Amino acid sequence: MSTDRRDGVNRGLAPRTYGQGERPPRGDYARARQDFTCEQRWQDYTPAEHALYERLYARQLAQLQGLACPEFIDAVEQLGSPTHIPRLDTVSSRLERTSGWRLVGAPGLIPEEAFFALLAQRRFPVTDWMRRPEEFDYVVEPDIFHDLFGHVPLLFNPTFADYMQAYGMGGLKAARLGACELLARLYWYTVEFGLINTPAGLRAYGAGLLSSAGELHHAIVDPAPQRLAFQLERLMRTRYRIDRYQASYFVIDSFQQLFEATALDFAPLYERVRSLPALEADSILPDERHYAAARRCLSTSVITPG
Repeated sequence: MSTDRRDGVNRGLAPRTYGQGERPPRGDYARARQDFTCEQRWQDYTPAEHALYERLYARQLAQLQGLACPEFIDAVEQLGSPTHIPRLDTVSSRLERTSGWRLVGAPGLIPEEAFFALLAQRRFPVTDWMRRPEEFDYVVEPDIFHDLFGHVPLLFNPTFADYMQAYGMGGLKAARLGACELLARLYWYTVEFGLINTPAGLRAYGAGLLSSAGELHHAIVDPAPQRLAFQLERLMRTRYRIDRYQASYFVIDSFQQLFEATALDFAPLYERVRSLPALEADSILPDERHYAAARRCLSTSVITPG
């Protein structure tokens, strides 16, 4: 990773990514500000894009019971009407009153330093473009549905909201230490693809899962992937892929556990991890705690949109 301090300044170019994949990021970076934020341009969304958002929302809402963590289910209605792409300012007003966070538009994936700086300020960047119809089942990089539906509901949870700010502040330090790739793995395996052990069984809290119909079921119910107890050093050693379902997921016991485990000074940890070989996503190590796939709880309860 380059330690050039200009990496957090928009130069009209798409950022690099650490996950393994074959497609470069997309988005119009030339229209973004220096901090990579941009206007949402809500009026430019087409009726077809609003309809696609509504279809995605309806599908994911129907998936949540028995697969998503209760904190997410409780907060998803804060996104507002599912019949159209929300205005970021409207959702921001609700979010700021609850946890002090605000939403800002972004052209897509942004460089790590710019991303960390926004999180440290309790500002969450939301990609402003909508996926294409042929990407209904899977989109490689975040679009507005992924960012809004997947990420924003848990920002209404005070503990998780504080974790996200702490992650941003830690990221700025990681950039100075040349450790952004290790911290990117933490984000990937928690914020994007994390599982939590609840009294009712394993549930998803990661946005990449909660905004994906196929991988949400795969992560909780399918016997194929590994489900490993959260262990910070192991997680930072583990590579990931951005263009296919994950081979391993990491399980926390609570958001408080996640916040406390990542509140430490990471500098010694970075040094230790650098001295060890990186692990492939499907690596199996001795003496790890594994979780079995959950049985899908079929419930007659209905989650209704707010």
